[in-house]
Amino acid sequence: MSALPEQLISSLRGTPGFDEQAFRKVHAAAERVTSIRFNADKCSPGDGPDAACFPAQVFPGRSIAGPVPWSGQGYYLKTRPAFFLDPLWHGGLYYVQDASSMCLSFAMEHLCDLSGPGRPLRILDLCAAPGGKSTLMAAMMPPGSLLVSNETIGSRVGVLEENMVKWGAAGVIVTQNDARDFGRLKGYFDLILVDAPCSGSGLFRKDPEAIGQWSEQQVQLCASRQRRILADVMGALKPDGRLIYATCSYSPAEDEQICDYLLDTFPLENKALPFRADWNIVETTSALHQAKGYRFYPDRLAGEGFFLACFRGVGPGEPARADGKKGKQ
Repeated sequence: MSALPEQLISSLRGTPGFDEQAFRKVHAAAERVTSIRFNADKCSPGDGPDAACFPAQVFPGRSIAGPVPWSGQGYYLKTRPAFFLDPLWHGGLYYVQDASSMCLSFAMEHLCDLSGPGRPLRILDLCAAPGGKSTLMAAMMPPGSLLVSNETIGSRVGVLEENMVKWGAAGVIVTQNDARDFGRLKGYFDLILVDAPCSGSGLFRKDPEAIGQWSEQQVQLCASRQRRILADVMGALKPDGRLIYATCSYSPAEDEQICDYLLDTFPLENKALPFRADWNIVETTSALHQAKGYRFYPDRLAGEGFFLACFRGVGPGEPARADGKKGKQ
């Protein structure tokens, strides 16, 4: 693997949870972690005596290493098979997804009312390709819900559509629109996920070629585009709706600073998530509003680099707070 960009390392010094020596070591090792998430609508362990060994029974080779702790359907594999040779993968029995990204299920559980048929949701996955997070949300949404799985880049829409068809969930449509198109649907969505296009430093282990493409200029360009995307789509969020912002970047300019931009610009409050301490997910706070976000470092947990922050819209007369509590700041 190529040497990590020194500008990136310098920008991360002093960031919560960043251990430079461990960070360099885990990237030098180039260890590849493989995880999958089962489709509960197509396979279920039930309540019988075989429930505990269900993942090993249905997955070819019985190579399950253990569960992803923050995902009820996620499992690590001991080795990475040739998935394209497996009919179960083609049939949508499981999706190959990085474990860090599976934290979206934990976020949804704590942000949304998922309690049965009386509460269908309207959900937008704005930057959805190749479809991992859309399949996750489709699996979790209550009956009668709608998921709009959108991808702006035309060349990526085909793989998104293919993966959503494989997954087989009802109430899902795939679209190719710009964020500003959804901004015209005033107050329509209960939940919007913006897994924003980013500089991709969190994927250096998975895609070493990305190291040579990284630059501080690219980080700034991505941060500018992230602000534009969020500004364009925000009108589509219900006044009390939920927004989840995510990147696969370590750069504060694309993470914590975007949280401050959101709280500066829109009627939102930041929402904390009760991740367990032994999961080694690092809670961080933004400089201006102390908004809580969550960093996933590959030297601390079995997953790639990831950032997540959650927000709730506040209605008229309801003051916003970065800590998620009502009342004046």
